[in-house]
Amino acid sequence: MVDTSILPAHFKEQLSLAAPAMSLSDFQQQSEAFYQWLQQSFAAHEVTELVHTRAEYVDLVLKKIWCQQHLDEHQIALMAVGGYGRGELHPYSDIDILILTQKNLSQELQDYIGAFITQLWDIRLDIGHSVRSVKECIKLASKDITIATNLLESRLICGNQALADELWPQLWVKNFWPSEKFFIAKRNEQFKRHQQYKGAAYTLEPNLKANPGALRDIQNISWVAMRHFHADSLYELVQHDYLTLNEFYELMECQDYLWRMRFALHLIAGRSENRLLFDYQGDVARLMGFGEDGKKAIERMMKRFFRVINYVSELNEMLLQHFQQAILNHDVKQPDVDIDKDFMMVGNLIQAKNYRAFVRPEMMLKIFLVIADNPQIKGIHSDTIRLLRNSRRRLISELIDYAECRRLFMALMRHPRGLGRAFNLMYRHEMLGHYLPEWQNIVGQMQFDLFHAYSVDEHSYRLIKNLYRFSLPEHNHEFPLCSKIVQRIRKPELLYIAGIFHDIAKGRGGSHSELGAVDAINFGEMHGLTKHDTKMISWLVKYHLLMSVTAQRRDISDPNVIREFGKIVRDEAHLDYLYCLTVADMRATNESLWNSWKGNLLEELYYATKSALRRGLEKPVEYRAQIKENQQQALMLLNQDEISKDLIKPVWKQFKPDYFLRYSPQQIRWHSKAIFTHDRSSPLVLVSPKPYRGGTEVFIYTKDKENIFATIVAVLGGKKLSIHDAKILTSKDGYTLNTFVVLDSKGHALKDDYHMQDIKDSLTHYLQSKEPVLIVPQPIPLKFRQFNIPTQVSFMPYNNAKMTSMELVALDRPGLLAEIGKVFQEQGLSIHSAKITTFGERAEDMFLISTKDNHALSEQQQMELEQKLCLINKPLAKIKTAAY
Repeated sequence: MVDTSILPAHFKEQLSLAAPAMSLSDFQQQSEAFYQWLQQSFAAHEVTELVHTRAEYVDLVLKKIWCQQHLDEHQIALMAVGGYGRGELHPYSDIDILILTQKNLSQELQDYIGAFITQLWDIRLDIGHSVRSVKECIKLASKDITIATNLLESRLICGNQALADELWPQLWVKNFWPSEKFFIAKRNEQFKRHQQYKGAAYTLEPNLKANPGALRDIQNISWVAMRHFHADSLYELVQHDYLTLNEFYELMECQDYLWRMRFALHLIAGRSENRLLFDYQGDVARLMGFGEDGKKAIERMMKRFFRVINYVSELNEMLLQHFQQAILNHDVKQPDVDIDKDFMMVGNLIQAKNYRAFVRPEMMLKIFLVIADNPQIKGIHSDTIRLLRNSRRRLISELIDYAECRRLFMALMRHPRGLGRAFNLMYRHEMLGHYLPEWQNIVGQMQFDLFHAYSVDEHSYRLIKNLYRFSLPEHNHEFPLCSKIVQRIRKPELLYIAGIFHDIAKGRGGSHSELGAVDAINFGEMHGLTKHDTKMISWLVKYHLLMSVTAQRRDISDPNVIREFGKIVRDEAHLDYLYCLTVADMRATNESLWNSWKGNLLEELYYATKSALRRGLEKPVEYRAQIKENQQQALMLLNQDEISKDLIKPVWKQFKPDYFLRYSPQQIRWHSKAIFTHDRSSPLVLVSPKPYRGGTEVFIYTKDKENIFATIVAVLGGKKLSIHDAKILTSKDGYTLNTFVVLDSKGHALKDDYHMQDIKDSLTHYLQSKEPVLIVPQPIPLKFRQFNIPTQVSFMPYNNAKMTSMELVALDRPGLLAEIGKVFQEQGLSIHSAKITTFGERAEDMFLISTKDNHALSEQQQMELEQKLCLINKPLAKIKTAAY
C-alpha cells in the first residue's frame, strides 16, 4: 500500500500471522503503544507517511484478528472502503470495512463475523462495517452515490480474492453511475454541503473535513477524476491538461497542511474530531510548530489555514468547471457573445479573449465592472480564473497604486450592481486584498471570542453584503427602515466604503476604530473624494460601535442619554448612515445572536435621536410636561376600560414622578388596571402577551423586602430566560415596581401561555416565601473555560447626583446576575435600572445604583463593592484555561 513503510518493526513482528496469537489485552496494550508512537512521530515525519502508516497498522491488526477468528477458512473477503480504502487514516478516523460474502451465510459463519467485529470494538477501533454479497453491493450502490463512491475506493485486505475480482469490474461498467450522472451527483452533494455553512468558509471554529475549501473539496476533485478518467491520483489531471504542474503542487501542499492540522487535532482531542474548536486551537498550533505564544501562534496557524481553503476553493471551482465542460459536453453549446474587445461571454460565464488579458493591472479590476454591467454573467470561466490567479501573483505592487485602478474601483462602488455578484467574485478571488494592502492584513484574522462567528475579513464582507441588500427593493420587507434610508440617500457608496474600513485596523494594536478612521481619510484623499465625503466615511469608521453600545448598554428612555448620543451624531445624515451601518454590522457578526430585541432597541434609538435633532439638542425635554402628557394619555386609555380618574388617582398618588417618565402611556395603563383590582397582600406578576421591543415584559408589584432583585433574576434564570433590561422603582408606600425584559433560549419573545403562567406562579411563590431562593454558584460552561476574562468594575458619573452608574465586565455563566444582585443586597444598595448585555462568553452589564437612603456611593463604598464583585468568578476559575 505504501512504497516505504515507517512502521516500527516490532509492531509488524507481533502482528505477523506467523507470530503467536494475541489476547484482547495484548491488542489493547499494543494499540496504546502505537498511539504513543504516533504522538512522538508527528514532528519527525511527513503527515502523508503517518496517515498511510496508520492504515498499514490497521491492516495488520485486522488480518491478525481475521485469522484468529478463523474467518480465513471461509470463502469471504475483507475489504477496506472509503478513506480507509484509499489507505488514508488519521489517528481516530472511522475505519470503514466491507465483508464480502457468498449468497447465504451459515449460522456458524455469522457467529464468527460477529465475534470479529466485537473484538475490533473491544480494542477501541471505530469500525463502520457492512456484510453484503456482490449483488447486494451493486444494487445498493446503484441507488446511493455515497455507497458507490466508497466501493470505487475499495481494496482487498485479506480473504477471497475471487469475490473482490467479481465486484470490481461491475463498478466500472458504463451503466453503473455513468460519468455524467456521477459528476452531477457529486457537484450537487458539494453544493448542499456548502449551503450548510451558508457559503461561509471563514468560520472561527472550522470543520477541517467538511468546511468549504477543506479536505472534502479536494476529495471531490479526486472522485470525479477517478470516475471520468479512471485516475488513480490527482497527478493524472496534469497529464490530461486539467491542472498545470504548479497547480498540482499547490493542491498537494494544501492537502498536506489540512492533513497535518487534522492529524494534530485528533491527537489533541483523543478522538475523531474534525471541528477545530477554540478549546483545541492553542494545543494544535503548538503541536504544528507555530509556537507557544497563545493567541499569536493561533493567529499564524489560522491565517495559513484560511489562505489554504481559499486556494482549494478556487482550484475546486476551476476544475469542476473543466469537468463540466468535458463530461457534460453533450449539451447544446451556446454561441459565444462578444462583450467588448477584451471579454466575451461563454454560456453565462465571462471569459478573457486572450491569454495576455491581465498584463495591464487595471484589467484585473475592469473584469468586475464588466460583470456588474452584465447581470446575465453568473461567474468567471475556468480559463480566466487561471489567468487571474497567475496575473495577481505576478503583481509587483498593489493595484491601488495605479490611477486607472482607483477610478475603476470607485466606479464599482458607485455602480448600482457593483456590490452584488461582481463584489462577491472580487472577494472570492482575493482581488480586494490585492487592491487594498490594509485588507490583506485582516484576511483570516482571528477574533478570540464566542460573539464573532467569522474572521475579520469574512465579517466585513458580510457587513457590506448586508448594506447592499438594503438597496434592493425585493428585500424591503426584511429591514424596512434600513431599506428606506439606503434607497433614499444619494451616496450609498460612502456606506460601502465605511463597511470596508470599519474593522480594517483590527490586529494592529490600539483602537481599531481610530486607526481605521485614519486609513479611511487616506483612502478618500487618494481616490479624490470630497472633504465632506471623506470625513463622513472616517466618522462612520470611528463611531461604528457607538449606536450598538448606546442602545444595548444605556437607558434610551432617558432624554439625557439621547441628548449625549445626539451631540456626537450631530445631524440626521450622520444618523441615517450610522443606523444602517450598525444594523448591517450586528447582523454580520453572528446571525444566531441577532434578535428582534436588538432591532427594536436600535430603531427606538434612531427615532428618539431624530426627534431630538429636529427639536434641537439645546432644548432639553421638559420633564413635568412629559409626565403630564403620559398621565393624560394613560387616563384616556383607562377610561376605555371604565376606570375613571378619581378611581385611579389614589393608586398614582403613591408613584414617584420617575415612574411616569420611564414608562409609556400603554404600560402605565396595563400596570394601573391590574394594580387597581389586585389584593396587595400577595405579589402581582404580569407577563406581557405582546412583545415589548421584541422581548417579553415581566412586571412585578409587591411589598419591598430584602433580596427581591436576586430572587427575581434567580427564578427567571432557572426558567432558561435571558434578562436584557430591568427597571427598578419603589413607590412612596414601600412597594416595588420592577420590570424585566426577557427572551427565551432562542432569543425570541415568549409565546407559550403555559410558559408565561409558569413564570407567574414561580415568581409569586418565591416572592411570598420567607426563605430566599438558594443561589448556588453555577459551573462555567465548558465552551467558556478557555477564555480568561477577569471581572472588571467601573464607576461613572451620572446626571442624577443621588445615583451612581456602574459597569461590570465578567465571564458570563448561569446564575451570574443573581449573584451580582446578592452582592448588592449584602452591601445595602438599591438597584434603579440594569442593562444586561452578553457578547458570547463576555457579560457587559450596566447598573444604576444608590444607597438605601438614596445617595450616590462614596469612594469607600465603591471600593468595597468592587472587591466583592471581583470575587464572584474567582472560586470557579480553578480550571486551567488556554493561554488566550
